[in-house]
Amino acid sequence: MTTLDNATVTPVAIGRARGGPDVLTLRQDRWWVQPLVTVTVLTAFVVYSTWAVFVNKDYYVGIAMHRDLISPFYSPCIAGSCVPGSRGTDVVAYWWHITPALIVLGGPLGFRLTCYYYRRAYYRGFWQSPPNCAVADGHRRYTGETRFPLILQNVHRYFFFIALIFNVILTIDAVMAFRMPGAGGIGFSVGTLVLCVNAILLWLYSLSCHAARHLCGGGMRKFSTHPFRYRLWRLLTPLNGHHMQLAWASLVFVAFTDFYVRLVASGVITDPKLF
Repeated sequence: MTTLDNATVTPVAIGRARGGPDVLTLRQDRWWVQPLVTVTVLTAFVVYSTWAVFVNKDYYVGIAMHRDLISPFYSPCIAGSCVPGSRGTDVVAYWWHITPALIVLGGPLGFRLTCYYYRRAYYRGFWQSPPNCAVADGHRRYTGETRFPLILQNVHRYFFFIALIFNVILTIDAVMAFRMPGAGGIGFSVGTLVLCVNAILLWLYSLSCHAARHLCGGGMRKFSTHPFRYRLWRLLTPLNGHHMQLAWASLVFVAFTDFYVRLVASGVITDPKLF
């Protein structure tokens, strides 16, 4: 039994960045694993997605393979350089002849970059601000998100609506993936499944967002006067509790979806028809 008289006292000198202890941390666990994993996964995604955006080929599987599959990085394909069959709209930027993925990159990227959870993740992982709970901050000064460029994080609520537009487009892509052009009729392949799961995960990630929950339940003095918004708030609140998991799952799967479409389009693998 430990008493106050014989208890071990750990001296802590206040003086490190932002009032923390003079040592980096008093934690004895592997607190560095979480930020390390964050940096590793986000870096891998940035490297792969940058390559996928600028490679500008093998992003669409069309009638030659009796499929209608397009990478989420390239949808909607509205550039003049889009491969035949990949355009799903009459709105075409004929003047744009660089990779069409750059046109659609801003919406989804802006939504994830300003996401409340991702901000916490890359602030801790890349900026060490702070690396983890009860760990000294890597910076002497802390200004929050009150100065440029971090003050731009406040546009997240607007990127939420832009992200919903892309969710609708990718949902249409998933529905179109049931088509078997050149073979007649409709069917269900592994590619169809991949595009459907991708669309579902993106919807779950978006609707679990704090901005979505606030849109439904924020700014109300009484829930009783807004029964419909209250029901939406009740529906989204449990989903919001899984926002972190959905953020990672949707991020990894959107890259996997591009990778799968790319393998099929390049002829490395075939897209098996399930029924």
